[in-house]
Amino acid sequence: MIRNKPNSIFKVFALILFAALLIVIPSCKKAPTESPSDESKVNDEAKPAESEPPIEVSVLEITKESPDDIPDEPIVEITEEPEPSQETTPNSPETADWEPIKIELPEAMFVGTPQDIKVENLEKPLGEPRPLFFAPPGTKNVALNKPVTSSDDFPIIGELTYVTDGDKEASEGHFVELMPFKQNVTIDLEAEYQIWAVVVWHYHLQGRVYYDVIVQTADDPDFLTNVQTIFNNDTDNSYGLGVGKDMHYVETNEGKLIDAKGVKGRYVRLYSNKNSYDDLNHYVEVSVYGTPVE
Repeated sequence: MIRNKPNSIFKVFALILFAALLIVIPSCKKAPTESPSDESKVNDEAKPAESEPPIEVSVLEITKESPDDIPDEPIVEITEEPEPSQETTPNSPETADWEPIKIELPEAMFVGTPQDIKVENLEKPLGEPRPLFFAPPGTKNVALNKPVTSSDDFPIIGELTYVTDGDKEASEGHFVELMPFKQNVTIDLEAEYQIWAVVVWHYHLQGRVYYDVIVQTADDPDFLTNVQTIFNNDTDNSYGLGVGKDMHYVETNEGKLIDAKGVKGRYVRLYSNKNSYDDLNHYVEVSVYGTPVE
């Protein structure tokens, strides 16, 4: 029994040593690289990424004063095309070779529009010279010195020849005075013409408005064939030729220019029905600008 005791002690000691080694050896191993815990992973995933600092963009200002600042790349400037102007002159050349007609004007006898004229449908004065009127080359006054007839065979003052004699002065001795109320004069051009404009001076010694002014062209003296009305301000149809849509106007040294738009005819008739000053009718001059019909 005494011999076996050391062996038992040795066995016990060996077991204790083995157990101690089991405890010490794992603690002596190299610690593994630390990795973020699950909680830290969740926090990191939930945490928004830090935004990058904004990129500053400088805008290059291009001005006429700093041409050196213009970049090398071509710059395309986009602009809206302007809308065509709505403004038009009373007459524009239809072809490139049309020319303005030459109208010699008499001396102006008064300036401005009289303030005591109260007429409905009265056009406003331009306040400047009349625009040029264009017509084909060769257009001239084909009424000059042509025969004139009238509804009044015996004028009160003057002669019917005054209407086409080329004299446009307004003083006495240069105009014909017809009977009161409805009267007319007719010009025989003695041939058929293509008529582009008619200019009439009733009486421009003072500002007046003549009523029921109608201008017509025709192929015959009785105005039965190819009758064309080129002007009519008879607003109440006094003459029975239709209600006119043209405006009344104040007499001036420029006369009234009427666009005939190239109508064809041999005879030109002008109507009137008194004026804003008295009941009489007057004509200083009538010019008819035309070209022969080929």
